Amino acid sequence: MSQGPRSGLAAVSSALLAMSRHLEVRDVLKTIVASARELLDAQYAALGVPDDHGGFAQFVVDGVSDAQWKAIGPLPRQHGILAAMLHEATPERLADVRKDPRFEGWPSAHPDLIDFLGLPIRDGDEVIGALFLANKNCEKPEGDCGFTEEDEALLSILAQHAAIALTNARLYERSRELTIAEERSRLAHELHDAVSQKLFSLRLTAQAAAALVDRDPSRAKDEMQQVATLAAEATDELRAAVVELRPAALDEDGLTATLRTHVQVLDRAHTARVTFAARSFRALPAAQEEAMLRVAQEALHNALRHSGAVHVDVTVDRRGGGAVLRVTDDGSGFDPQSIRRAGRHLGLVSMRDRTSGVGGTLTVESAPGKGTTIEMEVPGG
Repeated sequence: MSQGPRSGLAAVSSALLAMSRHLEVRDVLKTIVASARELLDAQYAALGVPDDHGGFAQFVVDGVSDAQWKAIGPLPRQHGILAAMLHEATPERLADVRKDPRFEGWPSAHPDLIDFLGLPIRDGDEVIGALFLANKNCEKPEGDCGFTEEDEALLSILAQHAAIALTNARLYERSRELTIAEERSRLAHELHDAVSQKLFSLRLTAQAAAALVDRDPSRAKDEMQQVATLAAEATDELRAAVVELRPAALDEDGLTATLRTHVQVLDRAHTARVTFAARSFRALPAAQEEAMLRVAQEALHNALRHSGAVHVDVTVDRRGGGAVLRVTDDGSGFDPQSIRRAGRHLGLVSMRDRTSGVGGTLTVESAPGKGTTIEMEVPGG
């Protein structure tokens, strides 16, 4: 076998392995597009997942900068060549897409596409996406398409495996949604059974205290102390339950934006100065981002409630293929060994469980009077 085919086989293998490493739909789409563009040495690549209203539910591009993509505007509709791939479910290989009778133009900020190769992504009889490449990086004879039959065959292989990866990712996300729904239902029952009982006791105790104010002030004072105790317990139980819910902002904005907003709120609410910085961070699998957010929240709660810190710094950095979260405060500190023996104090057990659950490591550095640093590292996807 010649060197060319061996290189092509290695490239296909790398692309397929890359797709199989991701479970989130958005991550899978990005990997498919990037792999296709690299595999066929094209200037641009895109993948559209149709919605039920004549547009695209998702549309991922590679080779276009964020600024260019923003200038292009809204997601495309299902017309022209894209419609042909979605509705006719046939490959399209064109020397100049602009000369095709189905071509309907594009926004002014859109890059010029000339030679074009597009394929539908199918799951059985259903077309679940349209994958296309444009402007192959090669010498093209006048009027000829830069993409060859061999390119089409390679892209066809990739599209078949892309269908499997995308279907698996969709199934995973649906399974996770069901799990989240079940967890929310469980938490609702726990809130009803535990917190509502606390609040009922709180109400009765407050009524008893009110009745005793005039005739037995001493007993009324005891009842009011019980009110305070019950209120604190209810607050703790509410916090423990609510912290288990995945915040919508994490899905919508990602880890760094969610953490930045959280830190800004804490900075306004507390006397301590709370800061946040993200350096060279890239998106991680959803489970890892959620775990990092929860560990950061727990570490911030400890620093602001228990340490007496004046400054608390939160950073997220890229490390290899993963990331590292660091929460540092200049508070009173503690002896990590004695805290470890004390069990769940300061939520360290919870933080370690969350970290190990996503394949990460947690490091705690502290000493009395020396402040505390909580460092969480995750390997990435």
